[in-house]
Amino acid sequence: MSEWGTFRMLSIGQYLPTGSALHRLDPRVRLLGVLLVGCALLVRGQVTVLLLGLVVVILLLAVARIPLGHALRGLRPLWPFFLLLLAFQLLFYPHRQAVAAGSPALWQAGRFVVSSAGITALVALWLRMVALVLLLTLLTSIADATDLVHAVEGLFRPLQRIGFPAHELALVLVVALRFLPLLAREADRLVKAQAARGADFGRGGGRIVQRVRKTFPLLIPLFVIALRRAEELAVAMEARGYVGGRGRSHFVRLRMRPTDWLALTTAAALATMLLWLDLRPLEAAVLRIF
Repeated sequence: MSEWGTFRMLSIGQYLPTGSALHRLDPRVRLLGVLLVGCALLVRGQVTVLLLGLVVVILLLAVARIPLGHALRGLRPLWPFFLLLLAFQLLFYPHRQAVAAGSPALWQAGRFVVSSAGITALVALWLRMVALVLLLTLLTSIADATDLVHAVEGLFRPLQRIGFPAHELALVLVVALRFLPLLAREADRLVKAQAARGADFGRGGGRIVQRVRKTFPLLIPLFVIALRRAEELAVAMEARGYVGGRGRSHFVRLRMRPTDWLALTTAAALATMLLWLDLRPLEAAVLRIF
């Protein structure tokens, strides 16, 4: 696959109508369920719990009939960002304090120390990032932009009585989701146009820093295209008389069914399990083995 082909590998933002049981749930349940599990993964730091959370997300992908290869392909364009975060985690983790607290030192060169606790935190961060990306891929695969708009607006509609702009917030969300694949296609077009004129974007390997530096010329035209698209969208909305959510009627009226309540209860139970489950003895036993 060509270098610019990676822009088309973004699985986040692509709706897959597989007709699974998750697709038939109320949009509010789909959004709330993903948020509950995602918040649990953000809070926990145990490697074993995060690994269990990753397994739960993979099982949810299977229930939604989302191919695992499709979800994993979405991780490839994010690897440079992941590696940067992992490098910062390794460099700025308080290894000396961890060693002083009893964590064994795995490697030491002068003043630089790498502790076992730092490596554990590194693995936990990697598991958390992968699980969250797969969870976001699951959300956009089972709920299209219209479903997310109805979900956000339905959840925040009671706050409209105190002046909260629920409809406007939902509109911002759907525009952001619509722009993700659009910007990916525009970036793909820019790379092909510049490659046709002799630009070299580091195909076939090379250092990551050099390859990232060669993509800088794409940022300015990509921002210009994004701003132009945003201006065209604003003009189109004004031409059609859009004035916000006040006084607007709703063609789709959401109603919770027994299956929706069951799914929401299951999601809350999974999130509670991930929050309160303590697998530190198992984690310590595994660390002693390795």
